Amino acid sequence: MQPSLDLFPPAPKPATLPVAEAYTDGACSGNPGPGGWAYLIKAGGQVREASGGAAATTNNQMELTAVIELLQSLPQPHALTIHTDSQYVLKGFTEWLPGWRRKGWRTAQGKPVENRALWEALQAAAAPHKLAWVWVKGHAGNPLNERVDRLAVAAIPTR
Repeated sequence: MQPSLDLFPPAPKPATLPVAEAYTDGACSGNPGPGGWAYLIKAGGQVREASGGAAATTNNQMELTAVIELLQSLPQPHALTIHTDSQYVLKGFTEWLPGWRRKGWRTAQGKPVENRALWEALQAAAAPHKLAWVWVKGHAGNPLNERVDRLAVAAIPTR
């Protein structure tokens, strides 16, 4: 005997998420070497920027860190469009990540995935959000991408 459908309350309608747009970038002086990361987020008529650096890192690590820091800075879930000039971050998150997880964090060539801890941190930070990704050509005159590039370079620790 099947239960009556009226025994089940209607599913709640999804809440409308706040909408935001962000730009992220990473930079490295030498690769590996000292590096910096930055993000800029536009939400609710406000613009917020943040940046940081590490003494010994890679460009890819800084690119990933920029997105992680951005997502972790949000106090609630957002519908977020992330603009990045990093094909590594974009394709890694949207194409490669499911396969890596399925293969026990191995690449298609069977090698361990580089920066696994950062990919796992990114996946966890992204979970509450609805993300859309946009690739932006680096150093091609996009004012907001150029801004986060300048912030990331300025955040590189000097010796």
